[in-house]
This record gives sequence, structure tokens and C-alpha cells, in this order.
Amino acid sequence: MYTILAYAIPEESHQNIRRALDDRAKITFCYGSEKLLGELKGNEYDLIFLFMEDSGTGLPLLEDVVQRLPHTPVILIGQEEKPEVVVQALKSGAYDYLVHPVSVTRFEVATEKTFENKALRNEIAYLRHKQDIVYHFNDVIAFSPGMKVVLKSLEKFAKTDSTILITGATGTGKSFLSGTVHYNSPRKQKPFIKINCANIPEDLLESELFGHEKGAFTSADKLRVGRFEQASGGTLFLDEIGEISLGLQTKLLRVLEEKCFERVGGNKTIYADVRVIAATNKDLPEQISKGKFREDLYYRINVLPIRLPDLRERQQCLLPLAQYFLNKYATSLGSDVQGFTDKSLEQIRKYRWPGNIRQLANTIERAVILEDDVLIDTSNLSLPVEKGPTVDSGTPTLPGKSSLVDQEKELILNALEECLWVQKNAAAKLGVSPRALNYKVKKFGITHPNWRKHR
Repeated sequence: MYTILAYAIPEESHQNIRRALDDRAKITFCYGSEKLLGELKGNEYDLIFLFMEDSGTGLPLLEDVVQRLPHTPVILIGQEEKPEVVVQALKSGAYDYLVHPVSVTRFEVATEKTFENKALRNEIAYLRHKQDIVYHFNDVIAFSPGMKVVLKSLEKFAKTDSTILITGATGTGKSFLSGTVHYNSPRKQKPFIKINCANIPEDLLESELFGHEKGAFTSADKLRVGRFEQASGGTLFLDEIGEISLGLQTKLLRVLEEKCFERVGGNKTIYADVRVIAATNKDLPEQISKGKFREDLYYRINVLPIRLPDLRERQQCLLPLAQYFLNKYATSLGSDVQGFTDKSLEQIRKYRWPGNIRQLANTIERAVILEDDVLIDTSNLSLPVEKGPTVDSGTPTLPGKSSLVDQEKELILNALEECLWVQKNAAAKLGVSPRALNYKVKKFGITHPNWRKHR
């Protein structure tokens, strides 16, 4: 249900506004500037109807309301039909201008367009770059039996409004498929907002999720709308939910149960109708046993659980995915590369892909950049040689200097691949300092196109 404030609306219009909006909104009527000020301070509204008897007093009031609540749409209702008054009202911040008396249909159309406009603005403000989203389940590459089962379940889940928990290793496509679920749900016309809880410092994550009021903390120089508010009416994807602190888990549980929250530094209760899709690569029951994740929150988000299999479990998907990424990067990079050599295809099939789809995409992108021929060769795939089980012959060997160097380089390449080419993480995996690893990377001439200095 939307919340709507109707200020100074003539009583003869009450019936029309109720007939138009009573089934989907809670409408509050108020009169007098003091009463209006109290409503604006104490409550949060999705929409405000503002009636003005004349432009001399109505437009300054409109500007004051817009300044106080810059993110709340205001529809101005006036008795004047002069074009200059309408233009001035829109310039002053009104979403629309209606001429009194207003019909039921006009109330319905104006309200619907305003909410659509607000949702679009929120989504545009959030989207800083083009998202990789497949809008139809039929377009998802899923030839393996396991992925076919996953997609069949997600298609059913998309039609509901229940919370989904997607689990699986890093790089298996959790974020990617969350978008497909949203755009095949009844909320597809509303915002789809994504946030990675692991990428934001703990002290900023609360503000990122719920927003903050101006002056809530030192650097809060203006009001900020949080992700839950941006996603109102739509879907919020919480990636890496297992990284959220226990304190913030409590607040998140309240939002999921009561669908309301307060901005940081504020006391207004904000209602947000949001469908949540959560994802994690952690074992949440194990986290619960360690006291790192709330059991009640787990049960609240685990309504519709789904596990994405590792890429090595999707053998039938492997080569189609490789060809998909080749076509994608060849097009975006203007490359003439069209396919893979037989040896490359064999290497792709046999490799275990610890970094899953993300590693495959990065590998193909690098190969497309490096390849000068029309077919990608094994040399440009640069896949590390996986170590098989060793057999002790009982005779000690003394490898030469060159083999030791090769083994060291191979070890570093393995670690970098498994850590998706993030040097800091690879250094931790190898048990060396980032500076020491950087020295070795330079020594062996190891490069990657995603590293800043190679862009």
C-alpha cells in the first residue's frame, strides 16, 4: 500500500480521490500550514497532492515542500489553466499539474505515471554502468541436467513474492540469475537494485542499505536514499549476505518481517515493499553454529533455497559458455577471433575452473586480446597446469634451476587464477606479503588485462 498525503484538497474532490486510490493507498487529508509541517516532519509519504487556490501562495508552498522532501513526488492541483502557471509549477519541482476539479480517471493516470517516473529515476540513479542481465530464462545457457533443474525451480520462484536464497561458490552466476528472476516476476516493471555486502565497509553498509538523513554523521551533508528505498516496489539483491555483521543482521530481519525501517540519524518510519533475493558462498548453518549468523534471519531468508552447481559440474554448459564469451568479447574489442583450436577446446574441457564462470570469462577475454589468429590457441588461454596425484618412486630427485623457476611461476599462476587475479588474495593464499608477490610477478613477467597498469 502506498501512503499519500492530500493537502488542502476541497471536500468535493475527496470522493474522487478515494474512488481512484483507496484500493492501493492509505490517504491522509490535512489542512493548514502547521498541520502540513507536522505531517512532513513526522511521517514519510510516497506521494503528496498539494492544492493551491492561487499561484502567489501555492508556488512558494510547493517549493518549500520540495526542498524539505526532495525525493518525494508532489502533484500540484490548481484552479488556473494558464500555461505559464503550469510551466512554473513544473520548474518548481512538481511532478504533474492537475486542474481542479479532477476526475477519478485523471487521479488514477497521474498517480500511476508519477510512481512509474519515481521508480525509473531511482533505478537510473543506481545504475552506474550497464548490467549483464539475461531477461528470459530461455536465453540462459543451461544444457547440463543440474542447471536445467535450477532454472526450472527459479522460473517457479520468480512468479512468487517470497524471499530467495541462492548459494554456491564464487563466480557461479548468483548475481546474474537474480536479474533473470526479477525480470520474469510480477515486479519486472519496478526497480532491480543490487548491492554486494562484502564490498562495503561495515560502518557504511547500514547507510547504504537504509539511507541517512542530512547531518546523521560528519560527512552526511545531504539526505541519502538507501537501497531498500530505491528498490521500493521492486527487487533488492543482497549479494554476500553472510558478510553482514550481527548488529546489522538484526535490523535486516526487522525489514524483512515488518517491511519498514528508519534512515540512519532519522526517526521517520519508512515503509518499503521490496522482494529480497539473497546470495552467499558461505555455509550459513556452519556460520550459525559459530555464532556469526543469526538463526532466525537464516530461516527468514531461506524460504526458497537454490544451490548453483560449480562450473566443473556443468560439463555440457562449458563449451557453449566459452563460445558465448568469445563472441561477446570479440564483438566489444573489435577482434577477428572466431573460435578455438581443438587443443584449446580439450584444455577447456579438462580444466577444473576453480573460479567458475567468472574465471572462464576472464580467461576468454584475455585470450581474445592476445590472440592474433582467428582461432584461440592454448598458449593464449594461459591456463595453469593442474597438479595430479603424485607417485613416490622411492628415488629422490634434484630438479635443476630452470625447473624450480618453472614450478614457482606455475604456483603463482595457480594462486592468481584461483583468486581471480587479485594479488592481495593470492599473496595471502601463498603465505607471502603482497610486496613479495608483486616482485615475483614482475620478475616472471606475469600480466593480466584487468590489472590497472595493463589497461
